[in-house]
Amino acid sequence: MANRITKLFNIKYPIIQAGMIWCSGWELASAVSNAGGLGIIGSGSMYPDVLDEQIVKCKLATNKPFAVNLPMIYPDINKHIKLILKHKVPIVFTSAGNPKTWTKLLKDNGIIVVHVVSSLKFALKSELAGVDAVVAEGFEAGGHNGREETTTMALIPIVANELKIPLIAAGGIGTGKGMLAAMSLGADAVQIGSRFVTTPESSAHQNFKNTVVNTKDGGTELTLKELTPVRLIKNEFYNQVQTAYQNNASTEDIKELLGRGRAKKGMFEGDLIEGELEIGQIAGLINEIKPAKDVVKEIINDYLQIKTEIATLDKYNF
Repeated sequence: MANRITKLFNIKYPIIQAGMIWCSGWELASAVSNAGGLGIIGSGSMYPDVLDEQIVKCKLATNKPFAVNLPMIYPDINKHIKLILKHKVPIVFTSAGNPKTWTKLLKDNGIIVVHVVSSLKFALKSELAGVDAVVAEGFEAGGHNGREETTTMALIPIVANELKIPLIAAGGIGTGKGMLAAMSLGADAVQIGSRFVTTPESSAHQNFKNTVVNTKDGGTELTLKELTPVRLIKNEFYNQVQTAYQNNASTEDIKELLGRGRAKKGMFEGDLIEGELEIGQIAGLINEIKPAKDVVKEIINDYLQIKTEIATLDKYNF
């Protein structure tokens, strides 16, 4: 399955595990990398000493390439950058900020840089900033989203038509069929988050994993748009947010209701009532917890099977 992304990252399959806060530690990253994809450590929820330990453990657990996801809004980002350079992390995915800020420094140190965007405008700005590839993430994705609310099916061909560097599709992808669809629209690879949350290697709390498995179609919604748009499971905290909106709460009121540490409380500590439970719309297709290597295998097998079936269709017999 060699293409521009597999060659760029030196991986077997064009499957990227998203760097999700509270869910993507070294266990998950190394498991996905060992399975032939690209595993990512989600550094946005880690203190510098924790990230240091995570990178060391990931290196011990795999001899395959792996990456670190680096949200630019992280308050101690300079310390994270120093650790990435110190450990010679081969690939960095930057997000939530201007790609110009760190791309040159990282690339000057031999690091491959990928930036996450939600629109064509920012994909082209990332390309101009010198990144090696772009992740275009659609409205269906879990966690923090772009304000454009463009779906993955619309976003990928729009970006692919104008971008010259490799393109990774994200948002609403969790199966081989979804992977084939995204690549048919112009993507070189897919980034998958929600499906890897429900693996034993994920650092998410078991309560959260079980809730994701039980989430059905329509069980999530993009909300908190006045602050930073985020897709959540509809739990009690979500209901509190909706009640606040119905009572014409101000942005400050919403900010006070959100408070601090909601995502950690929900996804890492397992508080299903007061926690923020971030997951994508694809949760409606997730019905079991299985090892990361099995998830990768299932996606690839599904991709190859549906690709063969489509290729054998009689084009005159629709």
